[in-house]
Amino acid sequence: MASKGSHIDGHSRSCGAKTTVYNQSTVFVNNKLWAVKDTTNNHINGQLINSSGSSVIVENKPVIVHGPDNAKKDDLCEPLNGEHCHPHTAEGSDNVYAYA
Repeated sequence: MASKGSHIDGHSRSCGAKTTVYNQSTVFVNNKLWAVKDTTNNHINGQLINSSGSSVIVENKPVIVHGPDNAKKDDLCEPLNGEHCHPHTAEGSDNVYAYA
């Protein structure tokens, strides 16, 4: 198993968006909410997918790590294409890890 940095509220995505955690309110990493499956971004939509296979669960949802974990396309996919159509995490905590 390899350790992967926790992806948290405000961390970057490959498309330049920032993660916006709204769907869990109890688990923090470095004083920010830990992203879980279906967390969106500030470009609207772009729900995160637990593609790295981490088995850590928060509020009945798998956590997101910078494995990188993938995301669904965000609302800038249609006008801009590129990374907005195939985004993924671009940042993870450098001192809190999950194993995948």
